[in-house]
Amino acid sequence: MDAFRSLLWQLLKRQIRSKFPQVKQLSTAELAKQIEAESLVLLDVRTESEFAVSHLLNARRIDPRTEDFSSLDLPFDAPIVAYCSVGYRSSRLVDRLQQAGYTRAANLEGSIFEWANEGRPVYRNGKRVQQVHPFDRVWGQLLQPNLRA
Repeated sequence: MDAFRSLLWQLLKRQIRSKFPQVKQLSTAELAKQIEAESLVLLDVRTESEFAVSHLLNARRIDPRTEDFSSLDLPFDAPIVAYCSVGYRSSRLVDRLQQAGYTRAANLEGSIFEWANEGRPVYRNGKRVQQVHPFDRVWGQLLQPNLRA
């Protein structure tokens, strides 16, 4: 990763942590370990078109604006990890989950962009793919060029 992109990531993560200080930020390495160790609920906090390009295996898509979580049908102590493109929308959703009483909700820091940039798997229709929706031209710069759908 070039120095400019690395600096952008550092600034973005700092901004997200500052905006949502109460939201637990889970690293991609921590998520990779937890996926193997326990049953997690992965919530993809992106649009339908973003989700259709690729997502983490077994992730459930949830609208980023969701405020009523009753349709999730989850106990309040369920281990939940939310992600979006870079972590802002998912941190905002985790904040609302926590306010609703979910005690084990966390955000995937760097979200699907960082996950894919590290060579970790993303899927479409149950099959591993190499592309990720870039969200837009600006945010897509944080995604390695060969991964941009």
